[in-house]
Amino acid sequence: MVVPLDSPQPVFPIPPLSEIPDTAEDHPEDGPFIVRQPTQESLGDLQPSLVFGAAAFSNQYNTTEYLTSDVPLRTVRAALRYGITAFDTSAYYGPSEIVLGTALKTLEPEFPRSSYRLMTKCGRYGLNKEDFDYSPATIRASVNRSLFRLNTSYLDAVYLHDIEFVSEQVQPRDKGNHLLALGSESEAYGLGKGDEAKIHGPGDQIILDAVAELREMKKEGLIKHIGITGYPLHTLLRIAILVLHTAPFEPLDILLSYSHLHIQNDTFLDFVPQLRDRARISQFMAASPLNMGLLTPSPPSWHPAPDNLKDLVRKAGALCTEQGWEGGLPNVALGYAYRKSSEAGLPMVVGLSQLNEVHETVKVWREILAQSAEEAVKREALETKVKSLFGDLVGFSWASG
Repeated sequence: MVVPLDSPQPVFPIPPLSEIPDTAEDHPEDGPFIVRQPTQESLGDLQPSLVFGAAAFSNQYNTTEYLTSDVPLRTVRAALRYGITAFDTSAYYGPSEIVLGTALKTLEPEFPRSSYRLMTKCGRYGLNKEDFDYSPATIRASVNRSLFRLNTSYLDAVYLHDIEFVSEQVQPRDKGNHLLALGSESEAYGLGKGDEAKIHGPGDQIILDAVAELREMKKEGLIKHIGITGYPLHTLLRIAILVLHTAPFEPLDILLSYSHLHIQNDTFLDFVPQLRDRARISQFMAASPLNMGLLTPSPPSWHPAPDNLKDLVRKAGALCTEQGWEGGLPNVALGYAYRKSSEAGLPMVVGLSQLNEVHETVKVWREILAQSAEEAVKREALETKVKSLFGDLVGFSWASG
């Protein structure tokens, strides 16, 4: 549940560090540490290939009993020890900022604030369109609350959260494969030549005003970088171009796209060149290599994917089991996403909430890093079979906003 901005903040106390278990399970297994992406420079030289997604520190994914235990802290600590030194959260993720901030403050003796990056989001405070508030006053209040919750005097990046719920809907269809937005249907998506500075309605202006407020907070030193997040890639591209072509004619610093760089839909890779060239954004984040849990044996009941896609995912899972692939579809999917994101120089945000998840995701990352030519051929052959199962739904995006 999202905590209203003007409500008392819940507290998630943690026992003294000396009372928290620190066993072999809390330490990295032998192997290389997570490295930074050398082509991604705007967040500094501590930007790792993998970013800790803290959305799971909420009741959407975990129970209150879990949130009040020592498991979140131990999970954060294990990730940091592996070299996962950047964290992604949001005001929308219930108590996530509080749980994460409390854990990081407790771990300060081992990991001072200068050793990691903190990214959060503002503007979204519920499930529906009426739960979005991009007014400058709310944006400022939200960022200030995030600073307090995360026990920090500055944030490395702040995004406007899920902009498609606020912006004007400029698209010929709301679901399907939107790659034609980059070509023959660019005008229908508001991406035609001459549309760069076009404000399509009040929603677009609201976003521009919110960006202006974030820029003020950046000047004040409270934020290092500002950006946008969302699901529809064509909307992210249109708004990013609009920001660049609106006074003071400065590009956004960073953009995060979720559920568009995984084995069923990797169209983010097609949009990145235009985001670089047309919107002049230099820093990108991809998120959710398991497509918000869809590519796991137990997808969340609220997942927005259509039933026919869910059925195909189950068939893909069965195929991986029949092939005797250790780790099944999740392992195949993680490997695909980590390989593709690494090749493109994009950090990948992956949701973590348990120690075993930290060890497993690093294990897959290491497998991709160190696999032999023979192992790569075997893995990619199975990836091809999995992708072929999705048929016409490869690259499919559901409606959002």
